[in-house]
Amino acid sequence: MKILHLLSTVDPRAGGPTEGVRQSGVAMASLGHEVEVASLDAVDAPHVRDFPLPVHALGPGRNSYGFTADFVPWLSREAQRFDAVIVHGLWQYHGFGAWRALRASKVPYYVYTHGMLDPYFKRTYPLKHLKKWAYWPWAEYRVLRDAAAVIFTTEEERLLARQSFWLYRANERVVPFGTNPPPPHAQALREAFLSTYPALRGKRIVLFLGRIHEKKGCDLLIHAFADHAQRDPEAHLVIAGPDATGWQRPLQALARSCGIEERIAWPGMLQGDLKWGAFYASDVFALPSHQENFGVAVAEALACGLPVLLSDKVGVWREVENDHAGFVSSDTINGTQRNLLNWHSLDAAAKGNMREQARRTFEARFGIESMIDSLTALLLPQPAAAPRAADQQSPQNTPGAMPRKVPAQREPSVN
Repeated sequence: MKILHLLSTVDPRAGGPTEGVRQSGVAMASLGHEVEVASLDAVDAPHVRDFPLPVHALGPGRNSYGFTADFVPWLSREAQRFDAVIVHGLWQYHGFGAWRALRASKVPYYVYTHGMLDPYFKRTYPLKHLKKWAYWPWAEYRVLRDAAAVIFTTEEERLLARQSFWLYRANERVVPFGTNPPPPHAQALREAFLSTYPALRGKRIVLFLGRIHEKKGCDLLIHAFADHAQRDPEAHLVIAGPDATGWQRPLQALARSCGIEERIAWPGMLQGDLKWGAFYASDVFALPSHQENFGVAVAEALACGLPVLLSDKVGVWREVENDHAGFVSSDTINGTQRNLLNWHSLDAAAKGNMREQARRTFEARFGIESMIDSLTALLLPQPAAAPRAADQQSPQNTPGAMPRKVPAQREPSVN
């Protein structure tokens, strides 16, 4: 298949949508699919150059919405080369532009909402929600209504999406997200991370890895860790991620007021081997988010055999709880404290069992292969059912459109 992904940006600091396209696109390309990306980035942006897939940078847009006059003409012309177009995210021009360019086209488009219809945003940012209502009926509503399918990564995300706007129509589909397994040589990756951050050697690390944003519950984690640190003198909290909103400084002030400033490390955004090394060097992973449709870092932590401490607002919390691959509680200080206490209370054998279960949960639920199979099955045109003999003889029967021919796919190589 030939697939075009539409993103507002391929900057890795944007988080899950960009990382998801990067991982799934590379994996699908390795199976013989042709995958390209169009974004609203400037053509000379470093992250455009470094992205591992072909990127058509059509920005920058004139404002934060990302409007650019070249986007719709380009997409109207180039979309004919593809079997499917996938829009990632809402509320920026690449989605509405896709609707304008493709609503009457034979090329189907699909939309990943990436949690952007979660009612959390309606409750937390009511003024922004009112602003969204101003253009929901003529923009985003139409984008979702006319998409071949609107894709959710969990059943939880699908159900929550119905609660934000009363005018909502969509052909809903759930395609569980998947991610690549970590590279081999866990011990070498662990050692590389600890050599870079030697003050963490010998510590029992509680790891947060993601954007430093108030929806992620980092403040809850600091409050809860202050309690945990009194029980475990070797515990150390690592909060790793980009700080696009300037929230790190208030969080550091909170850590000082809690008396744990010296027991928190802020390494910034970790990528590549340092990211994997952080997982392997840690004792447990924590994500007390107020809203998270999936959480790529959750799957990556599980892949490294790292149990996860989640709030019940992370989309995969039921899978983690059912598998006993971590602990789940509310997105509150008390809930986050309870998760850390439950982990601390396990003996060594029980922690080892949970680490093994974490790996099994990743392999069974969140591997990239199962995601690609599900997504490909959704995108492939379905052949029309053969007409019955009686129908073929009926003068009232009119022939339907022939299904589009799908390019042959290479069989994946077996190593």
